[in-house]
Amino acid sequence: MKYDCLIIDDEKELNDNTAVYFNMFDVKTASVYSSAQAEEFLKTNEPNLVLLDINLSDGNGFNLCKKIRQSLNIPILFISARNTDDDKIIALNIGGDDYIEKPYSLGVLLAKVKVVLKRFANSEPDTSKSTDFDDGYLRTDHVNKTVYVNGAEKKITSIEFKLLEYLIDNRNRLVTKNEIFDKVWNDKFTTDGTLNVHVRKIREAIERDPQDPKYIVTVWKEGYKFVAPE
Repeated sequence: MKYDCLIIDDEKELNDNTAVYFNMFDVKTASVYSSAQAEEFLKTNEPNLVLLDINLSDGNGFNLCKKIRQSLNIPILFISARNTDDDKIIALNIGGDDYIEKPYSLGVLLAKVKVVLKRFANSEPDTSKSTDFDDGYLRTDHVNKTVYVNGAEKKITSIEFKLLEYLIDNRNRLVTKNEIFDKVWNDKFTTDGTLNVHVRKIREAIERDPQDPKYIVTVWKEGYKFVAPE
C-alpha cells in the first residue's frame, strides 16, 4: 500500500496524534513505533516520506536511516528532542534530508511535509532539456541524477544533486541562501545549518580537497558560488 508519510516514533501518543492530524489534511499517514515494526512495514508498503525519531525502543534512528537508504531514495526528516549540533550533523551526513526539533507545531510540521512531498513529486527528470556538466574531472548526469568524479560515481542524495545542479546552472555568480531555500528546497523552513551540512557533503564528494574547495566557494554570510574552471 502507498502512503504519503510514515512516522517512526516510540512516543506513541505523539506519533498517533501527528498521524491523525496529517490524515485530516489529506496526507495519508501510517504510524509505527520501533525499528522492527518499520522494517516490517516497509516490506509491503511504500511511503513517499519518512519522519524518523532518533531514540527508538529497540535501537536508534541513525542505524535505521542507513538501512532505509540502502533501498529507498525518499525524503527522511529526523524529528527529535535531541538538539545538539553533533546529532544534527550525524543525521544529515547519514542520509537525512532535514532535522526538526521537538516539541514541534503540528501545523508547521504539516506545512513542511507538504512542501517536501510536493518537491519530491516534482523531482522526476525533465528529459526535454539537459543541464549536464563535464569538465573532464567532474561530470553530472541530469537524467539519471548522478555525479561522477574522475569517472567514478559518487553517492549523493537527491536534494544534494538538486542543489549541486542549481549551483552549476548558475555558475560564476553568487547564489544567496534565500534563493537556494526558495529554488532548491522550495520552502522557508530549511535552516542555515541544514544547508551548510549538505554543501559540505557535496564538497566531500566532488572537491579534490574539501578543505580548500575550488568548485563551491562560500561567499561569507551571503551564500555560495559555483566556479567553473577556465
